[in-house]
Amino acid sequence: MAPSAQVAIQALRSFEAAQGLSPLQADSEALVEGPVFLKGNQRTGRFLLRAEAGLGEGLLIGGQSESQPEATGTWGPLPLDFFG
Repeated sequence: MAPSAQVAIQALRSFEAAQGLSPLQADSEALVEGPVFLKGNQRTGRFLLRAEAGLGEGLLIGGQSESQPEATGTWGPLPLDFFG
């Protein structure tokens, strides 16, 4: 959850760089105005942005792993600049 698409994407890129992950690609090139929710999926290599107000602000990180069940969980909300 971020105040703009640009802030959300910057937070995503900082997280990817800090974790050594390949950059996700946007599902759409459509411009989203105002507060947004960004959801990334490492399995598909894609992320989506949608307009969303009222959820607050921060990073939520969800881990899901069949081979490593201890990595399953949700962490956050963390500050948007936590990895930056």
